[in-house]
Amino acid sequence: MSLSEGPSGDRFRGRGAGETAGPPGRFADDLIGLDPDDPEARAFAAHLDRMEKASPSTFTVEGQLAGVRDFAESANRADGARRLAAVVLVTLVLLGTGYVIFEALEVVLST
Repeated sequence: MSLSEGPSGDRFRGRGAGETAGPPGRFADDLIGLDPDDPEARAFAAHLDRMEKASPSTFTVEGQLAGVRDFAESANRADGARRLAAVVLVTLVLLGTGYVIFEALEVVLST
């Protein structure tokens, strides 16, 4: 099923008498006037879906992993300076994690 098709596969919502054709799906009211086959309209619908998605609590393992996944997805969509900032942030986190693991191993092996 694509954005341009509803749950039943119809390309138009409201085929009854007196109803106008419009975009189907959860965000039909937000997408009125937009071409359902346009990549920018699809990206906008995906953005709306991400904003309204119910996520697990951030204080659980699942919530933390979902946060990492969201960060990775947004970093992959970013361009230019934002992408560079994401790469630098990930590099710093990995370097810090590596340092802590090295120091912990040093303490464990020296005792």
